[in-house]
Amino acid sequence: MARSSSGIVAGLTVAALAVVGFLGYQASASAPAHPAKAAPPVAAPSPVPSAHAGEETKPVAVPNASGTGSRVVYSVSLKRVWLVGEGGQEPKSFAVKPSTAHPKPGTYLVNSRSGAVTGSDGVPIEHVVRFATADGVVVGFSARVDGEMPEPDANKKTGGIRMTRTDGDAMWAFATINSKVVVVP
Repeated sequence: MARSSSGIVAGLTVAALAVVGFLGYQASASAPAHPAKAAPPVAAPSPVPSAHAGEETKPVAVPNASGTGSRVVYSVSLKRVWLVGEGGQEPKSFAVKPSTAHPKPGTYLVNSRSGAVTGSDGVPIEHVVRFATADGVVVGFSARVDGEMPEPDANKKTGGIRMTRTDGDAMWAFATINSKVVVVP
């Protein structure tokens, strides 16, 4: 009898290990390539994409009349975002590709977020931070999963203000529900 019970225990152990291995594989296969980071955004500004690869740029000052305190500042004309924290830290700033629907200048609050969805242009996106509506279209910050940042189709109303995946990670960590977003011209 002892042989038979040890055979059953060994069989159950092998089966349990197989299930754990399979579940581990499933978890790794469905995990996002760039999980959200809990750390605050890096204080140093990210370089602006330019025609001259490797060219360093100087930090761009936060626009005047963009409010005070912790906030996201979005300049439509400069095609740039600043993540302004508390305590005099150097804000993180980066270039973005504006959508075709632009929110009016003013102060908004982040009203919803999604980890991963399909954008209004039909492209898979991640770290979506929504804060406004313009021309009947929901407007928010996001990064394309494929890492591309093409110009939006001028013939379509889209609300996705696109950024790199790295900058999208920083936005996701910084701009939680009810965070202030200030839009300037």
